[in-house]
Amino acid sequence: VYPEVLLVHRLDRDTSGIIVFALTRHAQRDLSAAFEARQTRKTYIARLSGHLEPKAGRVDLPLTVDWPNRPRQHVNHETGRPAQTDWRVQRHQTDGTTRVRLYPLTGRSHQLRVHMQALGHPILGDRLYAEGPARDYPRLMLHAHELRFRHPETGRGMGLTAPCPF
Repeated sequence: VYPEVLLVHRLDRDTSGIIVFALTRHAQRDLSAAFEARQTRKTYIARLSGHLEPKAGRVDLPLTVDWPNRPRQHVNHETGRPAQTDWRVQRHQTDGTTRVRLYPLTGRSHQLRVHMQALGHPILGDRLYAEGPARDYPRLMLHAHELRFRHPETGRGMGLTAPCPF
């Protein structure tokens, strides 16, 4: 029905959840500009290795490509680009993991994954950044749960949600 659906943004490979496409070039341009200007609000749900404390916080660590190990990213205070993620614990699971909501304030590649790993609580199932039992989950436990933005034609606020599969 829409042969020229246009991509507005991307998710990391293996991340489930909401992704936005535009039906016109005008809408794609406006929506892409909103993402770039950080005029969108994104919420992710993740399950992490271990019990994350405190209940909420912010990670502010600059990221850059780990060239010898691409596509990996890593923290680099000299050449990294600014990256910030807010997080809030939803609950500690009885299996020793933590379910969290993640709110990226910037949109760097692998940002949420590297930031959680830097806290010592990698996302379960992460084949790039987790090790041992945390790595061995059948899928990446990261889901783009909610997205808020302004409609490119009407300017009205919109909120989209996708139920978390885990």
